Order: sequence, then C-alpha cells, then structure tokens
Amino acid sequence: MNKDNSTDARSPTLAVPSGRGSRLVRLGWMATGIAGGMVAEGARQLAQGNRPKVSDLLFTPANARRVADQLAKLRGAAMKVGQLISMDSGDLLPPALGDILGRLRSDAKAMPKSQVVSVLEANWGKGWEKQFKHFSFTPLAAASIGQVHRAQTRDGRDMAIKIQYPGVRESIDSDVDNVAALFRMSGLLPKEMDIKPLLRDAKRQLHDEADYVREGNYLRRYGELLADEPVYLLPQLHADLTTHSVLAMSFVGGVPIESLVDAPQTERDRAVALLFALLLREVFEFRLVQTDPNFANYRYDTDSRQLILLDFGATRPYKATMANEFRRLMKGAITGDRAAMSAAAIAIGYFDDTTQEKHRQAILEMGEQAFEPFCLAGEYDFGGSDLPARIRDGGMALGLDKTFWQLPPADAMLLQRKFGGLYLLAIRLKARVDLHAVAQAALASRKRSPPSHA
Repeated sequence: MNKDNSTDARSPTLAVPSGRGSRLVRLGWMATGIAGGMVAEGARQLAQGNRPKVSDLLFTPANARRVADQLAKLRGAAMKVGQLISMDSGDLLPPALGDILGRLRSDAKAMPKSQVVSVLEANWGKGWEKQFKHFSFTPLAAASIGQVHRAQTRDGRDMAIKIQYPGVRESIDSDVDNVAALFRMSGLLPKEMDIKPLLRDAKRQLHDEADYVREGNYLRRYGELLADEPVYLLPQLHADLTTHSVLAMSFVGGVPIESLVDAPQTERDRAVALLFALLLREVFEFRLVQTDPNFANYRYDTDSRQLILLDFGATRPYKATMANEFRRLMKGAITGDRAAMSAAAIAIGYFDDTTQEKHRQAILEMGEQAFEPFCLAGEYDFGGSDLPARIRDGGMALGLDKTFWQLPPADAMLLQRKFGGLYLLAIRLKARVDLHAVAQAALASRKRSPPSHA
C-alpha cells in the first residue's frame, strides 16, 4: 500500500486527549491562562494610569485566543460547544471572543498518524492496510469530532474515510457541562444569556453525530429520497468498512459553498434556492431534516453545477404533527393570518394558555420576521438584509424578560437554527432569491415519501 505520510504545515497534527482526566486538565489550563492574562493585562493598564473594569480584563483578544486554542486542542464536544455558541450567539458575544470562536468552525487540528492508526486498528483490526492501494494520512478536513482521509481500495473504490477522535463519545456530557461551567465562571459569556437549551441540544446532537452507523443509514436514506433530483450529489455509503467510529463513503470533490461568493449572481442565486427548496422538502415531505447549518456540510461542483450534500450526523426525524403545524405557521405568516400562526405556535410549544398576551405577540412578531424572505413576493435581496440581527434582537429582548420562561421544544429550536444558518449563508453569498415562489410550491405539494427513518 502506498501511504501519504506528509503533514500539512498549515494544520499541524496534535493528539486528541481521550481520557476524562486529561480533558479536564486542559480546561483547567484554559482557566489558569485566562486568570494569568487578566493579571498581566491589569498590571499593564495600571502602569499606564488606567483603572480597568473586570470585564475589560476578561474580554481581551489574548483571553479569547486562549479559549479558542484550548477548545481546538480538545476537539470533541468541547470544541462543538464553542462552534454552536459562536454560530447561535452572534453579536451577543464580545467581538474578540465571537470572532475567534467563529474560527473553530473550520480550524480543528488533525490527529497524528499514530492515533489514526490506533483508531483504525480498533475498528478494522490489525492488517487493515492490506485492503487499500493507497491511504493518505494527511486529512482532507478536520472538524470537531472527526477528520476525513482519502483512500483507494484494492478493488478500485475512491473513498473518503471519516475517523472519529478517540474518547469523543464517552466525554460528550462531561465536556459540555465543564465547558459551559468554565465559560460561566470566567465571565466569558454574558450573565443574561441563557444557554441551557443550547447545551441540551448540543449533547443530543453530539451523541447522534458520534454514531457513524446511524449517520451512514441517513446518508443512504437521503440518497434514496433525492434519487429524483440530479441537482443534488451525495456520497455513496460503503457499509462494509463503516463502524460506529469510522464512516466510509465514496469521494466527492467540489469547492466550498462559500467560494461561490465570487461566482456570477445567477449561480449564487441558484445554489441558495436549491438549499431552501431542499429544506422545505425535508420538513414537509421527508419529515427528516439535516439540522446542522455548518457551511462545511455543503460543497458545489462547478462543472456539473450540482449541490453536494455532506455530513448527515445531525439528521433528525420529525413527526407528521410537527411538520403539519410548521406548515400552518408558515402559511399563516405568508398570508398575514395571525390567528392561524397563534394556533400553530401553541401546538408546536412556543407558548401556551398561561403566556401573557404581550409575550404571545412578541413571539408572533418574531415568527413573521423569521419567515420574511418567504412572505415578500419577488426576489429577496439577502445581501442588503439585516434579518438575523433583527431576529436576534427580538429574541434577546424576550429572553431578558424574567416574566417569560417558556422555551420551545428542541425540534423547533433545531429548525430555527437550520433556517438561520441558511439565511447567514445567503447573506454571505449576497443571493437574490424568490423564496416566496419556492414556499408556494412546497406548501402546495402533496407529494409524500414513506417515513422510513434509520
């Protein structure tokens, strides 16, 4: 077997701490580093005759880098929390922390070759390399819970092999709790920010994502559901080499979806329209939604003009009742029928009979804003939109009202996150899309697929 042993200098390897003790030590180093940074910065400010506030000492670029660096070294659930907080919180975070945590979405360090070999031996047994003509130990990508390698089998298959970091599955709950506690104690998250729902969702999502057999089943299911849509391209599952910690797929190329920012306007518009059309089909027809809005889950084939779909670890089945109520909520927003929106919001769990009227109206206003791109006839110009900021401001105002404690169910929050993530991508690409027409087609469709879920 030919082996690529090279190491990418831009992304040096670093062993993943797999034991709970070693992971907790890493978090301790982060806390110590933050404290030390505060002392040093305080001394510097005092020497200049300033009297800094504690918040000024906490929210320094150096402390933000310490947080991001340690989370990147831990990978797993710890890194995922940083990713989710940066994606969901946006401008709620201090700018330095928000910017640097945002880099965690694409800045994981790779495992060294010895650790990769150890994981593969544990899953495929010794002598696994005899099945391959070539295996590159330089990963194509490294993310929060695993990294992807390219390989060619002796029977001619060109493959992408996703390998899970050791210890990830066992450390999920403790990692999430420890990172959240550390963020709270260090003051690196605003006190008024309620992240409990986010942490609960992060644990559930991570446990799902850490099961590669489950993900492989959903990859195969999506291939079946989209067999009639050649505009979408998915990898093919290779079940014979897939385990709970190793996912074997056919290799697909393409370019990052964000790189379309330099593409012609029509190409950007088309890609975004395909993404939203797929999401509505997932909700209303498949009742199966890939809920992770990370941009890295999408690529684009510039030759075939196919939208490439990757990573189905965060896929979640939805009950018919939830899909139907979400349909009623969307229809109500588009037609301006607040009574229908209110009935759907109650059924979904956004509020109940005990909710104050002012809070009901605030939630309905946020719902109307959230569906704004689908409500306006003609092209919606995402490049000139401040929609995410307006939705965030409304949510923050409601969250700070101590007389309102109603939280929507996790399934609803995951849908919100997915729509919000696609809005952010559309804004990044400055897309102009007639989502009103996309919604009308989806809402009018009576096509149904059998709810065969993995």
